[in-house]
Amino acid sequence: LRLLRLTGRHALRGLRRDLDRRQSPFASPLSLVSMHHRGWDNCSAACTALVTMLPYSSTVHVRIVFVNESEKVPGTDRGPVDVPVRLLLPVIVSAVFIIVMNGSMVNVALPTIGEEFGVSEGQAGWVISGYLLVFAVGIPLYGRLADVYSIRKAFSVGLVGFAAGSLVCALAPNLPVLVAGRVLQAAGGAAIPALSSTSVAKLLSPGQRGGALGLIVSSVGVGGAVGPVVGGVVVQLAGWHTLFYGTFFLGLILLSASLRVLPDAFSDKSDSSFDLPGGVLLALAAGLFLFGVTEGQVRGFYSALSWGSFVTATLAAAAFARRITTTPEPFVSPRLLRNGAYLTCAAVGFLGMLANLTSIIFVPLLLADVNGLRPGAAGLTLAPGAVAVALLSPLAGRFSDRVGSRPLILAGLATMALSLLALSAFGVGASALFVAAGMLGVGVGFAGITSPNTNATAATLPRDEVGVGLGIYQMLFFLGGGCGPALLGAFLAARRESGAGALNPFYTLNATAFSDAFLLLSLCSLVALLVVSYGRSTADKGPGASGFRL
Repeated sequence: LRLLRLTGRHALRGLRRDLDRRQSPFASPLSLVSMHHRGWDNCSAACTALVTMLPYSSTVHVRIVFVNESEKVPGTDRGPVDVPVRLLLPVIVSAVFIIVMNGSMVNVALPTIGEEFGVSEGQAGWVISGYLLVFAVGIPLYGRLADVYSIRKAFSVGLVGFAAGSLVCALAPNLPVLVAGRVLQAAGGAAIPALSSTSVAKLLSPGQRGGALGLIVSSVGVGGAVGPVVGGVVVQLAGWHTLFYGTFFLGLILLSASLRVLPDAFSDKSDSSFDLPGGVLLALAAGLFLFGVTEGQVRGFYSALSWGSFVTATLAAAAFARRITTTPEPFVSPRLLRNGAYLTCAAVGFLGMLANLTSIIFVPLLLADVNGLRPGAAGLTLAPGAVAVALLSPLAGRFSDRVGSRPLILAGLATMALSLLALSAFGVGASALFVAAGMLGVGVGFAGITSPNTNATAATLPRDEVGVGLGIYQMLFFLGGGCGPALLGAFLAARRESGAGALNPFYTLNATAFSDAFLLLSLCSLVALLVVSYGRSTADKGPGASGFRL
């Protein structure tokens, strides 16, 4: 593959030659030349130069297609970028899988880490909390970097940080160094979810995005399910340090693959500046909000630390809103926050992830506390839902390319709401098989909304804001997953202390607090369903017309 980049009114889309190997033994790896040219003279010169490189006996077939400069292929920055999809997707999907697995596999190692370093459970918990905080706030920063610089450079910087943080964790002699390594891991790893969706949106045509996004979502589900299993086995056989040695070498492998596969094409805004103060203000607003929720669960939402975090987050958000309206080149254009379709997609992503991840966390607690199951048996009830997400997400993504995202999102949210409502009314305190069936419904619904909703989000964004738009969307997505368990944990504790009856009138068993918790999750899905129901489909019904407008 050879790329000759010139500029002009026309763009030479393809210059393909097929050599007749029966007439000539010549076999060159050069099979495609793409260029932007300033006129026919340059095109003719390029063709002549190509032909003179070949032996006289070669048979050359040339196909030339001219396209106006204003009609560039969607999803590219400065014209067509020939991307080997069969190589691109395995690298992106593998990177997402490893990052998600890295986030979940450390959970099972916390008791061992606390015992080795002689720290309390709360202190050891910062290995998880520090990672989640930095991970959530770093996603939109990398999304914006992809709009200003090349995807390959931003992706590579993230993988270098992830690998370096893994090595620091593997060699950590005490808890502070381990937490610092996890923070560095998160600062680099945040690039992967942000840039994976951005790469698909920028490099693939609208008709290809849904299936690719579905594969990414599938890798998230599989990574989250495999992580605890891998963590438990490795910690038991080789110790927790080996976990981080493994992610270090995997990060180096991914770095090498990404440098070979990802294109180095720059954005149309490559000459613009990066609004670092705006990015820091947005990161502070999101991070302090998540920190306030986390501390509220531990110390109570009336504690000074929790309230102080919320107040500071509000001030940072207000300063961010002021900056994007006053600076010439803001971190994010104000029109993005006035985009009704984009805000709808962001709300669906936040509420959908909140309901899904929170239910995944609280089902094992329910079965252990109420049904008396051991952790391993309780965890098996989540397997049907995880398999559903892994298998159905790519199908839902490809289907959204054909019929649009809105019908799938509506069906997925309705399935999630009904499944969670059934768990609240009849599943809490009942057979573990009923709970597994309910979580299967949650997984099917989540698979129906995630990749179509990400596809719809990309469809609502201007090309020069795809990176930061998807970055903020992914930030809200992970904030929903981080806030949900903390908020529901506080709600569950409050309902237990009150000793009141179940809020669900159909519930007749004896675990009222858990019934109320799942009822609240079903209401979150219902709110998201109402938000989408009151939207209107876009006028464009063709492939890739996935967004909806308020």
